[in-house]
Amino acid sequence: MIDFQNIEDAQTLAQAIVNTIPEPFIVLDDQFCVLAASRSFHETFKSDPEDTRGRLLYALGDGQWDIPALRVFLETIIPEQASMEGFEVAYDFPELGHRIMLLNARQVTYGGDSSRSTILLAFTDVTERRKIECEKEELLKQTEQLLHQKEILLQEMQHRVANSLQIIASILLLKARAVTSEETRRDLRDAHQRVMSVAEVQRHLHVSGIDQIEVGSYLAKLCGSLASSMIGESQPIAINVIADEGRIGSDKAVGLGLIVTELVINAIKYAFPVVKSDAVILVTYEIRGPDWKLIVSDNGVGKQADGAAETSGGLGTAIVQALAKQLDARVDMVSSPSGTSVSVTRATFMSQLQRGV
Repeated sequence: MIDFQNIEDAQTLAQAIVNTIPEPFIVLDDQFCVLAASRSFHETFKSDPEDTRGRLLYALGDGQWDIPALRVFLETIIPEQASMEGFEVAYDFPELGHRIMLLNARQVTYGGDSSRSTILLAFTDVTERRKIECEKEELLKQTEQLLHQKEILLQEMQHRVANSLQIIASILLLKARAVTSEETRRDLRDAHQRVMSVAEVQRHLHVSGIDQIEVGSYLAKLCGSLASSMIGESQPIAINVIADEGRIGSDKAVGLGLIVTELVINAIKYAFPVVKSDAVILVTYEIRGPDWKLIVSDNGVGKQADGAAETSGGLGTAIVQALAKQLDARVDMVSSPSGTSVSVTRATFMSQLQRGV
């Protein structure tokens, strides 16, 4: 502890400490008269030290500190709470213009006598900070407006695309009914289903309003559409979908939907050449982080009796292979007299069965 020889030494040290503080700083007595003011205070508010010391704070200058909010702060809040941080005051100061100040204050009492006290009052100019915050807020509002407009335009575009795809699909179906060639009719119907799979993605996007699709719901509705349009009463075939919960992007959904369409169409057309009472096609989709596995399997006659079911040639197989490559996946097929299973797997995926889970 410093041993002061006299009161003047203590006052000198106290004033030096006050002047060292970079922010404007003043010391008030219990009547709100200025006992000391920092050099930063005088420089910031263009005040004369001789005209400041000993004067009532509210009377400084031309009365610029006679601010209602400041009076409430000093005369009401500080006596009740002894300290306060971050009290914001906005005021038009002479020569400075409109400024926003944060006030930090602490009341110091001596000997437990509240009538003998001083108030330490520090000012932080946050005008520029608030200006930047307002600019950021305005930019954020503008960005949100632009995003909202983009979302509206995107939904409108998706709606128009979906309508166009529906029109194309309807035209293909009408043409398929009109032609006499069975091969041409089959090709037109296949093209119709491919268009419908893309249209289903667009419909999901329009309903959700975002560029993400819940994969289980999407695959279920896609397979339902395929079943209603391709499965006849002469050979009822159940199409079941089992999918992990998760969302996928619209670009991935289009590719996945087309793959499922091709594989399901192939199974419907070739897996059940004779009536089978428990005919079923199973579509499963597993997700493990960024990896996934799609399997389309059936309990039909298998490849041995199904020369038309192709895995290495033909348009449908070429489409599946190309789409799988775009999705960074590989295609594998297993076939036996009890059925065929085609899997499309992202390279690093390992299914629960493979891991023995």
